[in-house]
Amino acid sequence: MNLGVAFGAGLYETRIVLPQWFSKTAAGYRVNDEAMRAIDTGRRFWGMVTTLPLTLLTFANLAVAWSSPPPRHDWWLAAALLTLLERLGTFGFFIPTAIKLQRNVALSEAQAGQLAAWWVRLNYGRNLLTLLAWLAALRAFSLPA
Repeated sequence: MNLGVAFGAGLYETRIVLPQWFSKTAAGYRVNDEAMRAIDTGRRFWGMVTTLPLTLLTFANLAVAWSSPPPRHDWWLAAALLTLLERLGTFGFFIPTAIKLQRNVALSEAQAGQLAAWWVRLNYGRNLLTLLAWLAALRAFSLPA
């Protein structure tokens, strides 16, 4: 269930929130750090939905899926590993980058624009990982015990 919520919220953020944070110009992306601070989905939403809960659920599912019997084992483990990969990307890139861009820490406009461009591109991959993990989890739990 958490993966489904995370996927839907990720799509919402991609379509509604990110255009408020990052505007596309002829020269690249422009970062609206004021909008990032005002909206602050990281603390207002993601922290309660994925940052802590999904991360803990991922580790719990890795442990349980590892010892689960077939036919669920492969699908369940795939879901947990895909989620782990998404979590690593989130903690390794998305959270630190959001903090840098929100605080406007010693970045030129060009550097901030490049980070925003990477964010937008990599976010599609992050959403895809979440979707694939969710579908694998649904498949795992649709199989007989």
